[in-house]
Amino acid sequence: MVAIAKQTDKILIVGAGCFGLSTAYHLLQRGFLDVTIIDRSPSLPAPDAASTDLNKIVRTSYNDSFYTKLAHEAIQAWKDTDTWGDTYHESGVLVIGASTNPSEAGAAAYANDVAIGARLTRLTDAQAIHSMFPTGVSLGPFTGIQGYLNQDGGWAFAAQGVAKLLERVKALGATVVSGKAATELVRREERAIGVRCADGEIFGADLIVLASGSWTACSFPELDLGLRCLATGQGLVTIQLTSEEAERYRDVPVVLDWSSGFYAFPPNHENVIKIAVHSTGYSRYVSGPSNPVSTPQTVTSHGQDGLRIPQEVAKFLREQLRNVYPGLATKPFAMTRICWYTDSPDGDWAIGPHPDVPNVLLATAGSGHAFKFLPNIGNLVADRIEGKMDPVLMEKFAVDREFKKVDMSRRGEVLKDLGSVPLCTPEDLLP
Repeated sequence: MVAIAKQTDKILIVGAGCFGLSTAYHLLQRGFLDVTIIDRSPSLPAPDAASTDLNKIVRTSYNDSFYTKLAHEAIQAWKDTDTWGDTYHESGVLVIGASTNPSEAGAAAYANDVAIGARLTRLTDAQAIHSMFPTGVSLGPFTGIQGYLNQDGGWAFAAQGVAKLLERVKALGATVVSGKAATELVRREERAIGVRCADGEIFGADLIVLASGSWTACSFPELDLGLRCLATGQGLVTIQLTSEEAERYRDVPVVLDWSSGFYAFPPNHENVIKIAVHSTGYSRYVSGPSNPVSTPQTVTSHGQDGLRIPQEVAKFLREQLRNVYPGLATKPFAMTRICWYTDSPDGDWAIGPHPDVPNVLLATAGSGHAFKFLPNIGNLVADRIEGKMDPVLMEKFAVDREFKKVDMSRRGEVLKDLGSVPLCTPEDLLP
């Protein structure tokens, strides 16, 4: 295998989120000498980036054993408090609506967790599920539901994790420039020699790493990434608890319902509970030079309107919350937000050179499950840059790969246009 870049090359990373910062960290650790990160946001971590969130699930429960093993490795790194402080919280992850019977469909995640020696408790009925929660927590009936608790997982305070890695990358010598929205590649024949920003400034480079998340396709429409890096919006809400309520729910596990996509976190340090859904989500197409491109609508671009979620999502989350924590379903939603992800059709990431521009490497398409790998996802990217990636993984993450499967959790339904559905009003936040 041939390296894409050498340690003395000038590396430009577009995007200071999960992929971008982790890549910079691992390149610097390997001895790369000239690493620059630019980001569209005037302040970092970017307030509207998917990686800048209250919390993200950290789990090893995957149908694909590659991600199970990589997540297990990430969790060991998260436990390094010298690096991450209290970013990681090992609350356990309660997976419901998932079979643990090897003869049934959907049991691969459980089998993969068993294979890595995770601390698992099979839950075969409602009584067993109820026993996983502290006394005094108001719980739904869970009638006819099975699942399991994985104690080797929990959640990460996402924004804090990004902030800590940002500071670490700076300390290692990276140049980080905020407020630089990339608009196009500057090319010389078949190679890119830099990136032009909205203000006209050009950042030159030998290798350009596009780690700009859900802004990748719309920032570089000339690459025609289309459905390979599709920006999709996912709705989330928060619930403000009193200090007494928070103490009652403090030790609950993360709840992940695979049958509906609903998930809920324990309260954070501000006594806030976040609930959300892992689903097909919503697009927002904006005209581009050739084809319309799905483009995020956030608080940065659209003010408070960028925080409003579809009414149907608010209703769904209220109904699902009632099934899990009926005592909380009577409380108003404190805040809503659309979190924008970058989806690939098969749910695998895009880590590799663009087929038409060999010195432009994509590191994106997190497909809603990348953040937990913040400590080690950049190691994969660095392997690809240095020509050390396993050929099997090169094919798995190739930008121009043939999609042999469909991620039904993200592409299983019709993708709705955000502009075609009514968005929630203050009244929709009330119980």
